[in-house]
Amino acid sequence: MNPFDLSGQLAVVTGARRGIGLAIADALAAAGADIVAVSAQLEATGSEVEKRVRGHGRVFSGHRVDFTDRAAVANLAARLEDGERGVDILVNNAGTIKRAPAAQHTDEMWDEVLAVNLSAQFVLSRELGRAMVARGHGKIIFTASLLSFQGGVNVPGYTAAKSGLIGLTRALANEWAPRGVNVNAIVPGYISTDNTQALRDDQSRNTAILDRIPAGRWGRPEDLAGAAVFLASSAADYVHGAAIAVDGGWLGR
Repeated sequence: MNPFDLSGQLAVVTGARRGIGLAIADALAAAGADIVAVSAQLEATGSEVEKRVRGHGRVFSGHRVDFTDRAAVANLAARLEDGERGVDILVNNAGTIKRAPAAQHTDEMWDEVLAVNLSAQFVLSRELGRAMVARGHGKIIFTASLLSFQGGVNVPGYTAAKSGLIGLTRALANEWAPRGVNVNAIVPGYISTDNTQALRDDQSRNTAILDRIPAGRWGRPEDLAGAAVFLASSAADYVHGAAIAVDGGWLGR
């Protein structure tokens, strides 16, 4: 048997319209999972994620959800729980970033980043995790960040939220590991996505970042695929509360 085979499983991937979420949804579908894609701006039909999932011959459904709206997130969880199939895999990947020096980082910036990157993740995990615990199996994966371990510059809200995700990963793992539910996190390094465009456009920052990465390049969203499939699969059944870095060696430098 292939321990990485996800055939027959249903995976929910948030932030799946582009970037890391799109790559993870694609990889899970390639491994056999049917996909529920969620994004704040997901097209009703014809999205890239839908094309990729259906291209693998998997079942696809999509939901547009504002992750700053806690009621909307709870409503999504309720709709998923009421579906014909239980959710086997939850990938909490949706995120946003607001850049401003701490002294100019407004309450609105802080509240939006914490709502999307931490609070919405907890609400979905709590609601869908409850059913996983009742069934005795399930996989929850958070997308953390290098700034879960480092302070960063001009992103206090993002750093606080991503640091909180590591704590949440460990807290849920402690409670749910005995109940057959695995909760872990992937820690992407500097990945070439819309969120990092400003850094790549700044020549001095771009050079400094590349000089610090042992692999010598920015990561690609597809670089996260293997870790996601691993943590979603039975190959990771004894992995609980882990934070797996996919960072080109940044944290080991």
